[in-house]
Amino acid sequence: MDQSICIWNAWRSDQKIARKLCFHNAAVKDVKWSLQGLSVLSCGFDCSSRLVDVEKGMETQVFKEDQMVGVVKFHEENFNLFLSGGSQGRIRLWDIRTGKVVHEFVRGRDPILDVEFTRNGRQIISSSDVSRSNVSENSIIVWDVSRQVPLSNQVYVEAYTCPCVRSHPFDSVFVAQSNGNYIAIFSSNPPFKLNKYKRYESHGVSGFPIKCNFSLDGEILISGSSDGSIYFYNYRSSELVRKIKAYEQASVDIAVHPSLPNVIASCSWNGEVSVFE
Repeated sequence: MDQSICIWNAWRSDQKIARKLCFHNAAVKDVKWSLQGLSVLSCGFDCSSRLVDVEKGMETQVFKEDQMVGVVKFHEENFNLFLSGGSQGRIRLWDIRTGKVVHEFVRGRDPILDVEFTRNGRQIISSSDVSRSNVSENSIIVWDVSRQVPLSNQVYVEAYTCPCVRSHPFDSVFVAQSNGNYIAIFSSNPPFKLNKYKRYESHGVSGFPIKCNFSLDGEILISGSSDGSIYFYNYRSSELVRKIKAYEQASVDIAVHPSLPNVIASCSWNGEVSVFE
């Protein structure tokens, strides 16, 4: 909220901030490391996404938009491409090399809550804020990247907001965190059907932007919760295998270390960040 990005040295006992980046002119909404780990891409309420060289502490590119930008996502294989989603319902695919939009995806004016590439990178999944009960067909959309057209029609029929969508790292499925207090699972292949017989439940969402993530091997699905706990589910059986009470307020996001499978980070609604081993 103070317009800054903090990079922490997670292994120091004194929690020293390694670098503080202050380039946005309004609250920062999302930040992602580049694939090489040399830069961070951030977005926020100043209607821009910004690429910053972490070592030099220098802003290298600014991508301006006509909407507040709430989420950014790098392509899994091509560092030069990233998605942005914003408050006016527009999703844009940017090319860092040119600084321009390659494709734009629009189906409504409801704010974009999350975007994700499918495992093969040929489709993207978007989640929108559902503001009216009769537009549940727009809550989750699967798009063809090259043709810029929606491939799905009413994938998720319940009129719940889904603050998070995540692709499985190996299987052709994706999950969506639902405000109905469960995580739904879908096929990543047409017609992108909801699995009606499997869902991950026990945790709460309660209107918070609760996120989830898969473990590196894809066998565990980890979720935050409105009760301040972290929930670990067996991906294949959907059974709850572990629960850690982490915060007094909602646990809103989960990140898995990219190379250490037993290390995760989480953050709380009150601004705390914790690392668990």
